[in-house]
Amino acid sequence: MHSATLQENHSIDSFFNVVETATLALFEYLSLEFLDEFDVFAPAETGRTREHQPPEMMRGFLHCYYHDVYGIRPVARELQNTFVWLSCGFDRPPSRDAVDRFLTDLEHVVDEVFDHLVEQAARRGLLDLTYSIDSTDVRAMPADQDASKCYDPTTEEYYHGYGCTIVSTGQKIPIAAEFTESKQAPEETAMRVTRDALAVAQPIWMLGDSAYDTLDWHDYLLAAGVVPVAPYNARNTDDPLDIEYRIEDRITEHSADIQLHQSTLDETYNRRTGVERTNEAVKNCGLGRTHARGRVHARAQVFLALCLRLVVAITNDERGDNPGSTIITV
Repeated sequence: MHSATLQENHSIDSFFNVVETATLALFEYLSLEFLDEFDVFAPAETGRTREHQPPEMMRGFLHCYYHDVYGIRPVARELQNTFVWLSCGFDRPPSRDAVDRFLTDLEHVVDEVFDHLVEQAARRGLLDLTYSIDSTDVRAMPADQDASKCYDPTTEEYYHGYGCTIVSTGQKIPIAAEFTESKQAPEETAMRVTRDALAVAQPIWMLGDSAYDTLDWHDYLLAAGVVPVAPYNARNTDDPLDIEYRIEDRITEHSADIQLHQSTLDETYNRRTGVERTNEAVKNCGLGRTHARGRVHARAQVFLALCLRLVVAITNDERGDNPGSTIITV
């Protein structure tokens, strides 16, 4: 960043007022240099180089999502603001084409970017020993032809959009996720997201609602040394068992020496509301309603929202504030 650039646009005194904004605080402890390692961001075979580097472009998108700015044109317009592009690390404002190109490339690796940020959160001790899994709705633009009519059993209503299955822990920390065609995801999705979560770190408990009352999910977790707690769904059988949680039946299949008291299961299951709070926190970051047409762009926005949630949590933790807060206080 050159002083001449500052003097050309605004006084240095005016520029340093930006130091007190949430944007610079958002990036103060964040390492995004790993983005340079992805092949998708390498120079084109024709020799064409990028006008702006991936870390600064990512900071630009995170700034915009934090301030509820979505879509290629609105993001490009926001990044024309001198204070914004300077605080995001640009040496000049990016063009609309540069913004579009970065998002197009990011779509190929955005889930891996999310995984890198999960690792940063884990290294800071932001995970705990209780994981929760849940699915949430992702509302789409009416013009999005890739989206479909989905049913939300929680609100008992239909909506136009997609879904997202999330595993969270700690103070609203998402650690694994998968973008889905609807809120009601198949069992295979639950298994994949569960495996991804356990690959980060192994918890003691994994909590889910009655939608996760499946034998494969329970047996996989028990074999991994994790105790699954999901309400028993008597509608799954013609001969219902006299139990409240599926684990009461499955635990005997794995160990005759372990007993789980009803009060312990009830107390543990009550913590599942944490994933619902995580869902709301991520929706505040842009997951709730996509502002892009097409499944690929919608998926990118969902994972960018998940990334932003992690960045806000990491920033608040480093600043000595509550990592569960959805805002950064400056």
